This record gives sequence, structure tokens and C-alpha cells, in this order.
Amino acid sequence: MTNRLVIINNESISDDNQHFHCDNIDSKSLPEGLNKNFDVLMIGRKSKIQRSHQINLKQIIAASNILVFLYNVLKTVKNKDTKYLLISITPYTFLSYLVLLIFRKKTFVYLRSDGHEEYKYFLGFIGPAIYHVMFMIVSLKANLIGCRTHLLCGKNGKIVSPSQLNTKWFESYQKPNLKKVALLYVGRLKVEKGIFSLLKIFNDLKIDASLTLVSAGYNLIKKKINQKNVKIIDFKNENDSIIKMYDEHNIFILPSFTEAHPQVLDETLSRRRPVIVFEEISHVIGNRKGIFVSKRDPVSLSKTIDDIMSNYESIEKEITKNTLPTKENFLKQMSDIMV
Repeated sequence: MTNRLVIINNESISDDNQHFHCDNIDSKSLPEGLNKNFDVLMIGRKSKIQRSHQINLKQIIAASNILVFLYNVLKTVKNKDTKYLLISITPYTFLSYLVLLIFRKKTFVYLRSDGHEEYKYFLGFIGPAIYHVMFMIVSLKANLIGCRTHLLCGKNGKIVSPSQLNTKWFESYQKPNLKKVALLYVGRLKVEKGIFSLLKIFNDLKIDASLTLVSAGYNLIKKKINQKNVKIIDFKNENDSIIKMYDEHNIFILPSFTEAHPQVLDETLSRRRPVIVFEEISHVIGNRKGIFVSKRDPVSLSKTIDDIMSNYESIEKEITKNTLPTKENFLKQMSDIMV
């Protein structure tokens, strides 16, 4: 190991006899990947419920409250060569940054999503102002890393391309079954992800279609959703087994109200499946081919689906022209920035 790196994350982490789990796959794969070049310690929030993905890292601290969280951050500042990576700007990571600022520690902040939009969703009109104050303070001294340029808000920083794609994703292409529209969503079942908006729209579609929602650890929500042609699968992605889910469906749909760099898009395109997003996140398309924008209503969505199914073969050919980011390149980008 060449350097000590402390990753400070707002992620909820469950502790089962020193076996730590989280729900966000990035919060698992990024520390594990960086641990090949750094001596990584991860600090997160302790969860009261069991999470889905086991984090294969020897040094993890799950703090039960903010005081314990900050105390554990403070304990790491003794080593003058330690570097810090804060994941997103949240109250926990912001207060941690203030501690590190006092001790003049070298700090990197990785922005994975648009905090202004997220805070607006949770806190209303005052949310973006609160986030902006925290961002401006953090950006004074921290080294910023973003997955999209606009997340840096005009400040200097490095841009990376997050990805979970390895060679498996590009192998053993499976031809889609086009006899019936089979929509797929993979991700968290939360309001801000547009799931309940999508379910309402799907209920009013005039076409014959099925919808599969794939998530992890959401059995309570599963019991609340009882809708025709909608299936919810509680799924743990072990050894990239999620690939089969993509192959069994013919269109991926991402109904989120806010996104920065959703990796599920690249996962879908690597399996040569088209994607539908709604207007609020049309910016995620970038230079990708095979992503279509619909208005958030059943008429528009039905038309978009019909257009895709009618031109599926030509869309597949366009999708193969994409150059998609890989997990290996992403981890190299992050490591090179922090060396």
C-alpha cells in the first residue's frame, strides 16, 4: 500500500458481526477498487436495518450518530500523510470537512449527483441555498471531482466517468424477445427516483406491456405495490448476475426526477437494449446512442415505446457505436487524481 486514504461517506452501513453491508453499489465498489492502490479506511453511518451488498474491505467504521462519526474522523488526523475522499456534500461529510480543514488535511470531494436538485426535492425552495452554502465553503480548499462538469458549478476540478462495466458486460450477447414490451428498472425504489410516478403512468398505458422493478432490500415497499403486470424483484448483484435481468427485457426505463451520471444507462447499452428517460433528466444522454426522451404521461410514453419497438433492429445497430466507460478506467482515473 502506498498511501493512507480515508473515505468518508454518508452511506448507511449495516454491521453483522464485522461483516459490513450497504445498498449503494458504488459505496462498495469504489473503496474496494481504491484499496488496491491505497490503504483504505471507510467511515459511514450505522444502519439499524440489514443492507444488501457486502463490502469487502478490512477497515470500516459504522458510526451510530454524528458525534461518533466526527470523533472517528478526528482520530485519523494524527497521520500527516493521510488523504481524504468525501463522497458527496451532506451534513455528515460537510462537518467532517470542517474538521479536516482545521487540521489542513488534503481532501478530495467526489460529487456524484446534483446536490442543488436533491436538496430542492427534500427541503423545498430553501434546499438549494443550504447546499450552495456548503458547496462554496467546501470548494474553497478541497479538490473537487465530478462525474459531470455542471456539478462543479464553475469551480476547478477533475471529471471522471463512473462505471461498473467489466469484460463480462460485453460478452455473450443475447438477442431480445420482441413479442411483448418488457420494461425494466434497476435501482432504488424511492420517490425521488420517479418510481411511483412511473407506476401511475404505467397503469394508464394503452399498450400490452410488463414492468419489472429490480432492487435490493425493499421487501416492505414490495408489499405495498400490487399492480397488474408489475413485478418487483429483491435482487443482490453477485458476480454480475444482474446481466441476465437486462437480457430478459427489451427496454430499460429510468423515471428519475434528478440524475447526474446514472451508470445503469451504460449497463443497459452494453447489452444493446434501448433506454427511455423523462424530460427532467434528458441531459444524461450526452453523446450516447440508444436513449429516448418521453414526456411524463401515458400518451407520450406509449408513443415512445411504439417507436422503439418498430425500429428496434436499427436502434441496436446505433447502440453498438457507443464507446462506454469501464470500471477499470474509472478506478484508474480516481487513483491518478489522488496520488
